[in-house]
Amino acid sequence: MSVKVFGIPNCGSVKKARTWLEENKVEVNFHDFKKLGIDEEHLTKWCNALGWEKVVNKKGLTWRGLDEKVKEAVKDQHTAVQLMLNHTSVIKRPVIETSKAIIIGYDEAELNKLFS
Repeated sequence: MSVKVFGIPNCGSVKKARTWLEENKVEVNFHDFKKLGIDEEHLTKWCNALGWEKVVNKKGLTWRGLDEKVKEAVKDQHTAVQLMLNHTSVIKRPVIETSKAIIIGYDEAELNKLFS
């Protein structure tokens, strides 16, 4: 099964997920948002699968640091995708994508279910 992990290497949740995957002998391809960015196609796919409200991390420092007008402008999937294209750090991390599922955030129970 092809597994792709999207995130930034110094994020605690990304580190936990990558460690879990490595310990469980799951080979992954890592995509660094900071270096490689992300395209609209992936963001739209994740939002369609999970809902844009789950993909945008409103608890993170990046979201809290945004101007109030920018935050208020995020009202639907289209505006959320545009925000995430411009501010990749606002995407909840990690995003783990396989042919079977998309998992967002570190969730050991979900990882166990997917890779057992």
